[in-house]
Amino acid sequence: MASGLAALLDDVAAIAKLAAASLDDVTAAAGKAGSKAVGVVVDDAAVTPGYAMGFTPERELPIVWKIALGSLRNKFFFLLPGALLLSAFAPWAVTPILMVGGAYLCFEATEKIIEAVTKTANHEDSTPHVEELAQSSAEIEAQKVAGAIRTDFILSGEIMAIALATVADRPFGIQAGALVLVSLALTAAVYGVVGLIVKMDDIGVHLAARASTVARGTGRALVKSMPHVMQTLSVVGTAAMLWVGGGIIVHGLEHFHLETVPHLIHTLSEMAHHASVLGAVAAWLTFAASSAVVGLIIGGVIVAIVHFLPGRKH
Repeated sequence: MASGLAALLDDVAAIAKLAAASLDDVTAAAGKAGSKAVGVVVDDAAVTPGYAMGFTPERELPIVWKIALGSLRNKFFFLLPGALLLSAFAPWAVTPILMVGGAYLCFEATEKIIEAVTKTANHEDSTPHVEELAQSSAEIEAQKVAGAIRTDFILSGEIMAIALATVADRPFGIQAGALVLVSLALTAAVYGVVGLIVKMDDIGVHLAARASTVARGTGRALVKSMPHVMQTLSVVGTAAMLWVGGGIIVHGLEHFHLETVPHLIHTLSEMAHHASVLGAVAAWLTFAASSAVVGLIIGGVIVAIVHFLPGRKH
C-alpha cells in the first residue's frame, strides 16, 4: 500500500514537473511573440485614447472598458480560433494575411497624413455636419466605441498573426497557450495605459486643488501638457502604423524571396550600425524609417486606387 502511494506521488510529481516545463515553454513563447508585436501595441495604445476623448469625465473610463471588452471579444471569439485554424490547416497563409494587414495599416496611416495636411490647408472640415449635431451623446458614444473596436480588430489581428508567425514552429498546445497569454497581457497593458492617459487631465485637476505647492505645480503641468501629449500620441501612432505596416511588407517580401527592397534596407541598417556610435539603435532606427518610407509608398498607391474607384464619394 505504501509503495503504491509512493508510486502515485512520484507520478503526480512527474506530471507537475511536466506541467511546469510546459508553462515555462508557453510563457517563453508568449514573451517572444509579444516582443515581436510591440510596434502594433504602440500603435494601438497611441490610437485608442482619441476615441475616449471629448466626453464628460465620468464617461471616459466606461468607454475605455467597453473598447477593452470589445478587444477581448475580437481576440477570443474570432482571431484566436482563426489563428489556430490557420496554424493547423493553412500555415502557408499566415505571411500573406500579415502582408494584407500591413498594407491596410499603411493605407490608414497615409489617409491620416493626407487628412491632416488637407485640414491644415483648408478648414472647411472643422465645422460639424448637421447630422453630427443632431445625434445624442449616447449615439456618438456608441459610434466611437464601434469605430474603436473595428480599428482594434485590425490591430489585434496583426498582433495575433505576428505572434502566430513567431511560434509557428512550436507544438499546437504551446501555440494556443502563447496566443492566450499574449491576448490577455497585451489587452491589459494597452487599455491600462489608455485609461491612464484619458484620466491624466482629471488627475492633474485633482492635484492642482491640493494644498501642497509641489502637487499644485504638478497638477497644472499635467493639465497644460495633455493637449501636447495627445498630439504627440497621434503622430507616434501614425508613424508606428507606417513603420509596422512597412516592416511587415518588407519581411513578407523576404519570405517570398523578393530580395531587392529588403536587401537595400538591411544594407542601409548595417551602414548605420557601423557609422554611428549608437550601433544597434541606429540600425533599428534606420530599418524603422526605411520601413515607414516603404509603408508610405504602399499606402499612397492604395489611397490613390481607393479614391479613384468609380462611385467613391469625394
